[in-house]
Amino acid sequence: MAPSFDFPDQDGCALVIGGSGGIGQAICKALAEAGTDVALTYRTNGEAAQSVVADVEAAGRAVMALPLAVTDANAVAVARDAVIARFGRVHTVVNAAGSHIAMKFIGELDIEEFTRVMEADVHGFFHVVHALLPHMREKGGSFVTIGTTGLNRWPNKDGLSVIPKAANQALITGIAREEGRNGIRANAVQLGLIDAGLFRKLQGEFYDQRYIDAAIRNSALKRLGTAEEVAEAVLFFASHRARFVTGQSLTLDGGYSL
Repeated sequence: MAPSFDFPDQDGCALVIGGSGGIGQAICKALAEAGTDVALTYRTNGEAAQSVVADVEAAGRAVMALPLAVTDANAVAVARDAVIARFGRVHTVVNAAGSHIAMKFIGELDIEEFTRVMEADVHGFFHVVHALLPHMREKGGSFVTIGTTGLNRWPNKDGLSVIPKAANQALITGIAREEGRNGIRANAVQLGLIDAGLFRKLQGEFYDQRYIDAAIRNSALKRLGTAEEVAEAVLFFASHRARFVTGQSLTLDGGYSL
């Protein structure tokens, strides 16, 4: 299949970390429909990963799914090698993984809980960056991470989401500043409440209807976002359309942070 305008000269694939999640699935599908092959990782949900494989293949693109714990730096390097062996190149890395977290005030968090999330979300993303940067310097590429609008407006009891994403945002900024000379761009999409993925897992457990109604009431657009809207933002940053955009954050929260 000939490349599209979105990926006009990009051989290789986009690698989506956490591609089996609700948001990750939509990102994989959007990337495939825009004209690029896709590799995705998943932690435990192999069934969901195979559903994504079917979606990507239906869009006419090649795909592979790999089980991966990003906390294991050696496993990340092995996964990188497998993807490069299959596709020849990784031109885009999307970090769409996130830990299942408890909604607690900072003063209520215990050390083990905080350490577990930081290890998975911050160290894990750094392991991915560390493994892929040398490879991507050869021909350039793009990093996109999923962040949170909590960096703009603090949401009560959401420290386990906001704090690690703040670290990842700093990492994205550093990559953009240091690696632009190598043709590497780095950007972030900061999410509000999206009706997919982790939000659905936490709904009823931590997000009760009163919380959701208040969030909708406090947003300008008066609704939740969708996984497809997140995927469109990620696709823009990853694609040739954003070839002169780096070090930026797009806030996708329906105006919650205004």
